[in-house]
Amino acid sequence: MHSSATNTGAGSTGGPAEADPFDAGAGGLLRQPKAVWATAGASVVAFMGIGLVDPILPSIAKGLDATAGQVSLLFTSYFLITAVAMLVTGFVSSRIGGKKTLLVGLALVVVFAGLAGTSGSVSELVGFRAGWGLGNALFVSTALAVIVGAAAGGSAAAILLYESALGLGMACGPLLGALLGNASWRYPFFGTAFLMAVGFLCVTVFLKEQPKPAQKTSLLDPIKALSHGGLASAAISSFFYNYTFFTVLAFTPFVLDMTPYRSGAVFFAWGLLLAVSSVLVAPRLQRRFGSLTVLGGSLVLLAVDVLALGYGSHNVAVVCTILSGAFIGVNNTVYTELALGVSDAPRPVASAGYNFVRWFAAAAAPYFAPKIEGWSDIHMPFVVAAVTAVLGAVVVVVRRKSLTLPHSRLRSTGGTPIAEELETAHATEDSVAVFAS
Repeated sequence: MHSSATNTGAGSTGGPAEADPFDAGAGGLLRQPKAVWATAGASVVAFMGIGLVDPILPSIAKGLDATAGQVSLLFTSYFLITAVAMLVTGFVSSRIGGKKTLLVGLALVVVFAGLAGTSGSVSELVGFRAGWGLGNALFVSTALAVIVGAAAGGSAAAILLYESALGLGMACGPLLGALLGNASWRYPFFGTAFLMAVGFLCVTVFLKEQPKPAQKTSLLDPIKALSHGGLASAAISSFFYNYTFFTVLAFTPFVLDMTPYRSGAVFFAWGLLLAVSSVLVAPRLQRRFGSLTVLGGSLVLLAVDVLALGYGSHNVAVVCTILSGAFIGVNNTVYTELALGVSDAPRPVASAGYNFVRWFAAAAAPYFAPKIEGWSDIHMPFVVAAVTAVLGAVVVVVRRKSLTLPHSRLRSTGGTPIAEELETAHATEDSVAVFAS
């Protein structure tokens, strides 16, 4: 297996990691090839598409005469297709190459985001969001492999760069949704289509074609990868966590009941805190306390925060919504490292299997949260979300040994960590080397 496993396991026993080979060569985060910046820039816009609809959910419901439950299906259809598509992404990219896969994904997003803006009913909009989810799945899963393979500074720098793109996209998505959505709920979809078209051009120009892997990925490889206890544990824990995450993202706008501008400002602050926590806070906490300790603690704190969001006053709900970004940012970074490093499966295959499981929770939360409110009251969806966050932490504690790399894998030979050699072999196996101009 490769070096990111060593990161998550090295310090996960509760104390500081003595040596973290995953970070070997880290540094120089901003000194990247043009191909990496082009891919990361397009990734920002791809992640913008997730939170884009947050500030305009009430406006969409009003404009299309739909209920909160119907409008929440915009998330459900998007992530349901994204989850299933994870089984296809490796199959496609191993046959047509990374660059072509990225471009196909970008093209699908451009088409379906544009069509979403023309929707005449909520059912049409939900359908177009499903097509958008397929494109986003092809792009995002491949983009992670491309960035990891091409980034200067080792895998640690690549993960931070990817999480930076995620955080920036999550922050700017609601802001763009608010600015354009204040005039019409349709404009944010047209804006996304335009930005992704720009990303399409940048990837076309700056990313050179990649060599295809020697071994093609089958449709069942991601499922087979989940037979690894560590990867399966990470995926199950992340499934519970993502239910909490997307309850906050998809259901909270209806609870806050704010104008697009104010809702956009709240989720912009949320996304900004998410980005800062992912890139700056999480690595420092991991070095000091260990990855699994940080993850378990952050999940419990997220559960407390979500409970306060559900039961507090309107001002408390606003503050807790923003504050949840800090815990979500930390969790995202640790989970990404676990998914890429805890098993010996090739990175794209491990990532696909992991995402296949967790995106089902992202599809479930927006669907069930309004229904749970209808069955009980406005507080209960947040109680359920708090429980799922705690369940995620329980999995981390119970499956700690599976999520921790054996100590023997951390030893170095001749001053060179074994993980560095494994990373080189893994990169060759994954065929994610990128030739930048």
